[in-house]
Amino acid sequence: MPRLPRVSGSEAVRALERLGFAVVRQRGSHIIMRRGASGCAVPNHREIKTGTLAGVLRQAGVSIEEFTAEL
Repeated sequence: MPRLPRVSGSEAVRALERLGFAVVRQRGSHIIMRRGASGCAVPNHREIKTGTLAGVLRQAGVSIEEFTAEL
């Protein structure tokens, strides 16, 4: 299983946008993104913990390989 990179919230949002997600709204530090029926909430922190990032990718239905290719 590939390792998750250490990324910031804004880097994660940029990578997800390249995968076709769009920012729907933001409440506090959480950015809500959507692509069709699937969506995810990305915390806009300086560094997202790897477990949190894994949960975001699972919620979005994106593989780690897809995500790292877009960084």
